Amino acid sequence: MVEELGKGEQDAAVDVEVAGPTQVAFRRITIHPGAGTGKHCHDGQLIAVVEQGEFTHYAPIYPGGVHVYHAGDSIVEGAHYVHEGKNEGTEDVVLLVTYVIPDGDPLAETDLTHCDPE
Repeated sequence: MVEELGKGEQDAAVDVEVAGPTQVAFRRITIHPGAGTGKHCHDGQLIAVVEQGEFTHYAPIYPGGVHVYHAGDSIVEGAHYVHEGKNEGTEDVVLLVTYVIPDGDPLAETDLTHCDPE
Protein backbone atom coordinates (compact mmCIF):
# COMPACT_ATOMS: atom_id res chain seq x y z
CA MET A 1 0.00 0.00 0.00
CA VAL A 2 1.20 3.52 -0.79
CA GLU A 3 -0.14 6.66 0.82
CA GLU A 4 0.75 9.89 -0.94
CA LEU A 5 1.30 12.48 1.76
CA GLY A 6 1.80 15.47 -0.50
CA LYS A 7 2.77 16.59 -3.95
CA GLY A 8 4.14 19.93 -5.11
CA GLU A 9 5.31 21.47 -8.34
CA GLN A 10 8.76 23.02 -8.97
CA ASP A 11 9.48 24.99 -12.15
CA ALA A 12 13.27 24.87 -11.81
CA ALA A 13 15.65 21.92 -11.80
CA VAL A 14 16.40 20.44 -8.37
CA ASP A 15 19.90 19.26 -7.45
CA VAL A 16 20.31 17.94 -3.91
CA GLU A 17 23.86 17.16 -2.86
CA VAL A 18 25.48 16.87 0.56
CA ALA A 19 29.13 15.88 0.90
CA GLY A 20 29.95 13.05 3.29
CA PRO A 21 27.66 11.03 5.54
CA THR A 22 24.11 12.35 5.35
CA GLN A 23 21.00 12.23 7.49
CA VAL A 24 17.54 12.39 5.94
CA ALA A 25 14.59 13.43 8.07
CA PHE A 26 10.93 13.91 7.16
CA ARG A 27 8.59 16.12 9.21
CA ARG A 28 5.07 17.50 9.09
CA ILE A 29 5.29 21.03 10.51
CA THR A 30 2.25 23.07 11.53
CA ILE A 31 2.59 26.84 11.88
CA HIS A 32 -0.35 28.61 13.47
CA PRO A 33 -1.55 32.04 12.26
CA GLY A 34 0.82 34.77 13.41
CA ALA A 35 3.65 32.32 14.16
CA GLY A 36 6.84 31.62 12.26
CA THR A 37 10.04 29.62 12.12
CA GLY A 38 12.36 32.37 13.36
CA LYS A 39 15.51 33.26 11.43
CA HIS A 40 17.72 30.26 10.72
CA CYS A 41 19.76 28.46 8.07
CA HIS A 42 20.54 24.85 7.21
CA ASP A 43 23.85 23.06 6.63
CA GLY A 44 22.21 20.96 3.91
CA GLN A 45 19.11 21.24 1.78
CA LEU A 46 15.37 20.95 2.23
CA ILE A 47 12.56 20.02 -0.08
CA ALA A 48 9.08 20.82 1.18
CA VAL A 49 5.48 20.81 0.02
CA VAL A 50 2.86 23.20 1.35
CA GLU A 51 0.06 20.85 2.33
CA GLN A 52 -2.25 23.58 3.65
CA GLY A 53 -2.38 27.37 3.95
CA GLU A 54 -0.22 30.22 2.67
CA PHE A 55 3.43 30.27 3.73
CA THR A 56 5.33 33.56 3.50
CA HIS A 57 9.04 32.90 3.03
CA TYR A 58 11.60 35.66 3.62
CA ALA A 59 14.97 34.91 1.99
CA PRO A 60 17.62 36.71 -0.06
CA ILE A 61 17.06 34.30 -2.96
CA TYR A 62 13.82 36.05 -4.00
CA PRO A 63 13.43 39.35 -5.84
CA GLY A 64 12.35 41.73 -3.08
CA GLY A 65 13.35 39.16 -0.44
CA VAL A 66 9.93 37.51 -0.05
CA HIS A 67 7.77 34.86 -1.74
CA VAL A 68 4.34 33.49 -0.79
CA TYR A 69 3.76 29.77 -1.28
CA HIS A 70 0.29 28.24 -1.46
CA ALA A 71 -1.08 24.73 -0.89
CA GLY A 72 0.36 22.45 -3.59
CA ASP A 73 3.55 24.49 -4.08
CA SER A 74 6.96 23.04 -3.39
CA ILE A 75 9.91 24.79 -1.75
CA VAL A 76 13.60 24.02 -2.17
CA GLU A 77 15.94 25.63 0.35
CA GLY A 78 19.66 25.62 -0.22
CA ALA A 79 22.39 25.59 2.38
CA HIS A 80 23.70 28.36 4.63
CA TYR A 81 21.56 31.40 3.77
CA VAL A 82 19.47 33.02 6.50
CA HIS A 83 15.73 32.78 5.96
CA GLU A 84 12.47 32.82 7.88
CA GLY A 85 8.99 31.49 7.23
CA LYS A 86 5.81 33.03 8.60
CA ASN A 87 2.13 32.28 8.62
CA GLU A 88 0.59 35.66 7.89
CA GLY A 89 -2.77 34.10 7.02
CA THR A 90 -5.81 33.06 9.05
CA GLU A 91 -5.50 29.25 8.88
CA ASP A 92 -2.74 26.88 9.91
CA VAL A 93 0.12 26.35 7.47
CA VAL A 94 1.10 22.69 7.18
CA LEU A 95 4.43 21.81 5.56
CA LEU A 96 5.76 18.38 4.61
CA VAL A 97 9.53 18.78 4.83
CA THR A 98 12.40 16.48 3.85
CA TYR A 99 15.77 17.50 5.29
CA VAL A 100 19.00 16.31 3.63
CA ILE A 101 21.65 17.44 6.11
CA PRO A 102 25.22 16.37 6.94
CA ASP A 103 25.14 13.63 9.57
CA GLY A 104 25.37 15.04 13.10
CA ASP A 105 24.40 18.61 12.16
CA PRO A 106 21.19 20.17 13.49
CA LEU A 107 18.22 20.20 11.11
CA ALA A 108 18.04 23.98 11.57
CA GLU A 109 20.87 26.27 12.67
CA THR A 110 19.58 29.12 14.84
CA ASP A 111 23.04 30.48 15.71
CA LEU A 112 23.22 32.86 12.74
CA THR A 113 27.01 33.18 13.07
CA HIS A 114 27.09 29.70 11.45
CA CYS A 115 25.15 31.01 8.44
CA ASP A 116 26.32 33.09 5.47
CA PRO A 117 26.18 36.83 6.21
CA GLU A 118 22.89 38.46 5.20
